[in-house]
Amino acid sequence: MLLPLAACASTAAPQANPWDNARQMIVVTTADWDSPTGTLRAFEREGEGWRETTQPLTVNVGRSGAGWGLGLHDARDQDAGPVKREGDGRAPAGVFAIGTAFGYAPQLSTGLAYKAMQANDWCIDVPDSPLYNRIVDRSLAKAPGLDQASEPMRRDLQAKPDDLYKVGFVIEHNAQATPQGGSCIFAHVQRAPGAPTAGCTSMPEDALRSLLAWLRDDAHPAFVLLPENEYSRLQAAWHLPTFDSSTIL
Repeated sequence: MLLPLAACASTAAPQANPWDNARQMIVVTTADWDSPTGTLRAFEREGEGWRETTQPLTVNVGRSGAGWGLGLHDARDQDAGPVKREGDGRAPAGVFAIGTAFGYAPQLSTGLAYKAMQANDWCIDVPDSPLYNRIVDRSLAKAPGLDQASEPMRRDLQAKPDDLYKVGFVIEHNAQATPQGGSCIFAHVQRAPGAPTAGCTSMPEDALRSLLAWLRDDAHPAFVLLPENEYSRLQAAWHLPTFDSSTIL
């Protein structure tokens, strides 16, 4: 550990964050805690800063807005604001690792690890289950509460089929599976422009496919979602990209 030569001349080093090794970052900002839409921007690290790689895009978030989630960020950095809970209709706010890509097809163009979903793949949203907040094959996994799960990953095979999970990726909220902390948070295909979600981030399929083709596991990508005022408050300490918030596609 290096000590300053003189206290009056010392300069504090930037505090390290768990996502400082990220070379790709997806940023979603919302107008406030209760907004069901946001603006998505994608950045790639360039030297010590960030370069925006796409045009800003309007996306859909939780029907109730956003609330502090359980991610890579320190809870001590959280200011006033709601906290994400299971079933509250809020998207988790904070910084999160980007996990596995998924979809209906056998293969997908992406630099992320990919899992083709099958009829028995479900995400377990039952807080009391030991498999809470995990995608499991219900024909193989045997645990209490699996029959109560309401998140089939092959939505196209359900009684009222849709393509919401045709392509997507996991946002690693509540990876520790804290009961009632919120589960099954994804980036996925939107139901319609402006249609809010139960807590995920949704967007047009072509935009999502472009993001998936760009994302790479070896870039340690991070996903950030914050209301605009919280983003401004935390941007410097969290080493987040700067951008012109007035530019929206």
